[in-house]
Amino acid sequence: MAAVLAGVGSLIAVSGLEFAAHMSHTPYWQIPFITSIALVMGLPKVEAAQPRALIGGHVVCALVGYGLLWLFGSSPWVAAVGVGLAVFVTLRLKVFHPPAAVNPFLIVNESLPIEFLFSTILVGAVLLAGFAFVWSRLSWFVERRMPATVTEGAGVWRARLNALLKRKVAE
Repeated sequence: MAAVLAGVGSLIAVSGLEFAAHMSHTPYWQIPFITSIALVMGLPKVEAAQPRALIGGHVVCALVGYGLLWLFGSSPWVAAVGVGLAVFVTLRLKVFHPPAAVNPFLIVNESLPIEFLFSTILVGAVLLAGFAFVWSRLSWFVERRMPATVTEGAGVWRARLNALLKRKVAE
């Protein structure tokens, strides 16, 4: 049943995305979010599918792209550096969302205007996070809640803190 819900949720989300792209005459509207939809609908409990990673990852990756575009201009090599740097930065900031790594690639290669960040990246990420949240609540009969519960998150942080404390004591 979870696979059916993931498929139907993806179908609805991509259809909405296509409609928005068609209405806004913005061909790049869909590209950053197709794989995000697959991740968020298919694996809603993984850390990379949480709203913090979804929104933060897309915004940070876009900012990396714009920073490099501003500093070095448009070139395939700058785009490649942008993807690598975006992955590094999002991992360090704990907002890693793999599909967002396409943002610097698109921004640098296509010299996209800064409006793309606000009108597409930010709006799209927030709308997708909202849709995923509502969809997970509508599918209450399958254990697929998103975002992960606070206690799940606290358990992860508690485990990290304990590991860090053990390492410090051993030193």
